[in-house]
Amino acid sequence: MSPLEPTFTRRRLIKTLFCSSLAMQLNLNSTASAEMVRNGDLDFMVLGDFGAGNNDQKKVAEAMDVYARRLGKKADGMFLLGDNFYGAVHDGVKSERWKTGFSDLYPSRRFPNPCWAVLGNHDYHDTIGGAQMQLDYNAFRKGKTRWTMPDNFYRVDLPAKDPKVTFLMIDTNWEPINRRTHGANPPCWISAEKQAEQLVWLKQQLESKRAPFTVVIGHHPLYSDGNHGDTPELIKDIGPLLEKAGVHLYLGGHDHDMQHLELEGLRTSFVISGAGGAGIYRIDKPRKGAVAKSEHGFSHLSFKEDRLYLSHIGLNGKSLHAFSKGTDFTWKVEV
Repeated sequence: MSPLEPTFTRRRLIKTLFCSSLAMQLNLNSTASAEMVRNGDLDFMVLGDFGAGNNDQKKVAEAMDVYARRLGKKADGMFLLGDNFYGAVHDGVKSERWKTGFSDLYPSRRFPNPCWAVLGNHDYHDTIGGAQMQLDYNAFRKGKTRWTMPDNFYRVDLPAKDPKVTFLMIDTNWEPINRRTHGANPPCWISAEKQAEQLVWLKQQLESKRAPFTVVIGHHPLYSDGNHGDTPELIKDIGPLLEKAGVHLYLGGHDHDMQHLELEGLRTSFVISGAGGAGIYRIDKPRKGAVAKSEHGFSHLSFKEDRLYLSHIGLNGKSLHAFSKGTDFTWKVEV
């Protein structure tokens, strides 16, 4: 039986390949390693579940600003993993929150490059028309903004010439998924027609020519040890596509914490970076040896030669956890 079949229990399905003895061997608490700031040929800041407009969002933004200065180069862009705005946004694309919750907190002097975004459940639920507002914002500003969301799903190959990585940005706000969180009133999900169109598109992209690395980004995680747990619809419909195509990394948020899961029998690494400002979720019963951090922060994704590096960074600017992965799917813990 395939490990992706939904009849498997969550505990049986997911077997994290970390253990306490491995952690001891790698000396994960090394101060020298935790202080390390590694830049690559391509460097991206990753932020999820950040749009709370509170002091915690500001603290994470300040920590990311300091970290970016230490990087020694300007980041090549930011990836925003959804729940970009919590609560009602009045005045739509003209709202002051675009300034106070986005452009001022993540200033162009430090992050001058595109900010590629996907939609989260609160982006649909908290503001009537909130998803469309975010899709419309770049056009409203006539392209004079770093905010980049050309559609519910889209592809980015970087760098443009001889790309090293293909990013596939998707909308995971499906009706059954968001019903569990918000109920049915008001409806807060992608249309069934758009969802079907996206699945066809994703299959086509994964069957097409891609860069040496492939990263898929969506708001909801496939697998999570956090408050929301696994997303069975994504495991069923998206999981087999990731495995067949050899996707290196799936990045999500939704759970307000930071996680890294390597699952037995699967080549894709599953990462959650949902600690950008909203209230942190406790992880009461993580499986033995799981890498899960219940604290605010962001992530740094870099690519250098034939490896990708993913670091979860806390408010003190230190790496809480980091790993690297090769184009051949071999991976190792770095911090």
